[in-house]
Amino acid sequence: MKHLDICEIFYSLQGESSYMGMPCVFVRLAGCNLRCSYCDTTYSHSRGRMMSFEEIISEVSQYPAKLVELTGGEPLWQEESPALMQALLERGYTVLLETNGSLFLDEVPRDVIKIVDIKCPGSSEGDSFQFANLKLLAPHDEIKFVLTNYPDYCFAREIIQRYQLAGRGLHFSPVTQLLPAGLLAEWLLADGLPVKLGMQLHKMLNLR
Repeated sequence: MKHLDICEIFYSLQGESSYMGMPCVFVRLAGCNLRCSYCDTTYSHSRGRMMSFEEIISEVSQYPAKLVELTGGEPLWQEESPALMQALLERGYTVLLETNGSLFLDEVPRDVIKIVDIKCPGSSEGDSFQFANLKLLAPHDEIKFVLTNYPDYCFAREIIQRYQLAGRGLHFSPVTQLLPAGLLAEWLLADGLPVKLGMQLHKMLNLR
């Protein structure tokens, strides 16, 4: 019987990505291989509770939504996580994976919608991304940059240009306490970048 170390399972509105605002069940896996400077879920770095796939799916099914996101921590830090994604897909769920992109995505089922976070220098983990993962992304997958300052913005803009990412689902999210969203909006308008400004809806509404 397969098990995963689970930090928490909860129900809320999706706060980011093109699925923002939709009811979603979140399965937060314990453990992470990175230590980002602005991490707001450091509690997920600790051990959670071991749960079988059957227990996880049973808890997920208690909620009415058919949208599920695996998040962390870093979900792919646990090697059995792709098998859970497949099990959820087979039960009719739309499955999102939020990942930091530092681990290879080749084991992730293709029907999973990957939301890949390319770390900027302000995260203190700016060298962690595996750029080979870009070749593994499907048209439905999305890319996120979390920004702390203007150098981060310039870094993200350069990555988009260098790897010809325009036309993909691209999101720029400011770290609220470090970068005012209005200022980031001014930069986006000045450059006309083909990205969406992400505002973390769940935090604006004081949801989980």
